[in-house]
Amino acid sequence: MAARKNAEKEQTFEEALGELEAIVAEMEQGEPTLVELTEKYSRGVMLVDKCQQELDRAEKMIDMMVKSDGSLVETDMTTLRA
Repeated sequence: MAARKNAEKEQTFEEALGELEAIVAEMEQGEPTLVELTEKYSRGVMLVDKCQQELDRAEKMIDMMVKSDGSLVETDMTTLRA
């Protein structure tokens, strides 16, 4: 379980989204068992949460780079990474 947590933290937004898309496709085709469906659903929920956190972080970074009048603020992006 800890290994999956570490792998999830290292997974990029694009990788998480790709995995989520694959899970949805697997669930839509074929006839998975109830156990398989619940496992895939659980993993999908975790991936949705990860993707949402990444999107929220990106939105905050963009907000920090744009002034209220719409002009851009020069920002060192390396200092914004969490």
